[in-house]
Amino acid sequence: MEQREDLKSIISYLPVVLRSSTLFWPSAVVEAFKALSKGPQHSNVDSGQLLFLAISDIRNSLSDHTPLASSAADGFSLFFDDLISRAEANKWFGEILPALADVLLRFPSLLEAHYNSSDSVNCLGSRDGLKTSLRLLKSQEPGIVLLSQELIGALLACSFFCLFPNSSRGANDLQVINFDHLFSSLYDNYNEKQENKIKCIIHYFERISSSMPAGNVSFERKVLAVDQTLDYIPSPEAEAWSKSVVSLCQFEVCSSGLIEDHSTEALEVDFANKYFGGGALSRGCVQEEIRFMINPELIAGMLFLPCMADNEAIEVVGAERFSKYTGYASSFRFCGDFLDKKDTDIMGRRKTRIIAIDALVNPGKRQFLHEFLVREANKAFCGFSDPCKSQSYQKLFKDDHLLEVQLDQGYKCVDGNSDNVLVL
Repeated sequence: MEQREDLKSIISYLPVVLRSSTLFWPSAVVEAFKALSKGPQHSNVDSGQLLFLAISDIRNSLSDHTPLASSAADGFSLFFDDLISRAEANKWFGEILPALADVLLRFPSLLEAHYNSSDSVNCLGSRDGLKTSLRLLKSQEPGIVLLSQELIGALLACSFFCLFPNSSRGANDLQVINFDHLFSSLYDNYNEKQENKIKCIIHYFERISSSMPAGNVSFERKVLAVDQTLDYIPSPEAEAWSKSVVSLCQFEVCSSGLIEDHSTEALEVDFANKYFGGGALSRGCVQEEIRFMINPELIAGMLFLPCMADNEAIEVVGAERFSKYTGYASSFRFCGDFLDKKDTDIMGRRKTRIIAIDALVNPGKRQFLHEFLVREANKAFCGFSDPCKSQSYQKLFKDDHLLEVQLDQGYKCVDGNSDNVLVL
């Protein structure tokens, strides 16, 4: 019953219809996807121009009359009709697009299966019975959503077809999730970085069309409690930091290499926009946006994660990497397939932990004021902290006279690994 309430809370942000506790596509949408799933000989969709017309027809069948980005049609046509080879286009329209249509036909049943099974998830660290179903993870409400990679694939196919309702997203501090701005930006101000961002996404769809991944990805909103009566990690004041006697955990400094190429199970920072994903689906192409292109499953979080407040961070565990790349910003280039060989945990998540934390924007000299120094320290602390040990954090910041020997005894990781202590 609780899972159904979660579904009702997000249904207005999803393109499917909910009636009498059943999720479904309108019949006209089903027929359109069935035709696309049989290839261009049945759908007659064999060009970017015709693809966008099909997308527009499907949106009309969903009674979605909110306008897409003005040059989206031109962007689809430019990419699929001019920027990729005829052989690549034939594969896209003959194999990949039909496979995505088939995934979309199964989207309602994938959602149903998700809500039916999320009750049984009870092994995320020490937080047994934690709610994990798809819902809005609202600001100031810590929580976690666990999605199968297959369901994420369907969600991103919805993004490609521009099917998500847009009308209330901005008012609720949610990012744009449809791909119309991604393609519109390609046409309005053509540059190779934008073309290569789209190539990463198209490559992702090619990969999941040939072999759908079977793992899971979790998205967690972490919140530091400004009200000390709340039962989660407290937000330290300047005095708490100045009196802390807790040692830093062991860490390594690397003078070369990329964050995503680190071989050990390190926390990988997404130097984020407060809006998760930043300009990934528009013109952005720096650290966060690049990470979202090579790990496209991150984009799914943009559906249900409103912007971060100063006392919040987002952690994603399990996002698979699909692409190689070179360059940065204007020099960014897609460089082919990447096989992610990271081990998986008991929840089927790859052991990749990405922490999204956003710094002050253009702070100038004010960044050296105490309140802003504390803001940045707490933002990092929120990202690096472990909600499983919230009671330990609460005890730490309530007692200014804790001795280091007591901390050594009381604040080890729950798994007993003495190398992993609180990061303060």
